[in-house]
Amino acid sequence: MLSNKAKYGLHALMNLAEKYAQGPVLIADLAREEKIPKKFLELILLDLKNHGILASKKGKGGGYHLARHPSEVIVGQVIRILDGPLAPVSCVSQTAYEACKECKDEHHCGIRLVMRDVREAMAKILDHTSLEDMVVKSKGLDLATILNYQI
Repeated sequence: MLSNKAKYGLHALMNLAEKYAQGPVLIADLAREEKIPKKFLELILLDLKNHGILASKKGKGGGYHLARHPSEVIVGQVIRILDGPLAPVSCVSQTAYEACKECKDEHHCGIRLVMRDVREAMAKILDHTSLEDMVVKSKGLDLATILNYQI
């Protein structure tokens, strides 16, 4: 399940994507517009800045802005930054693999095999969806030609 941290982060990033090239946005404005607790948002934005998703400007006219075009910010990357691996169980994670202690035969484990399919399906969607795609989708436009969700 997506954490509040990831949901808030994605909401803030979509807001910044809609305002791309309009200059930095103050944390207070983002927090108010997206109904996110300001202190929590500060931590989220700092994390995204430290991973190169956001940039900031200090002083008058300062705030946060996307470090690159919204079409270049991939949702899967953002979720991994804020929530960690996409895998529902550690034995199918590509970045944080850990064998299950109770598993007798990993190669024939039905749970692992199904959860691997789940992780792959999630990654296929999230790693091929940009912030720009999310903004377009949120506006109710037909994305059939942009996004093709086949599992």
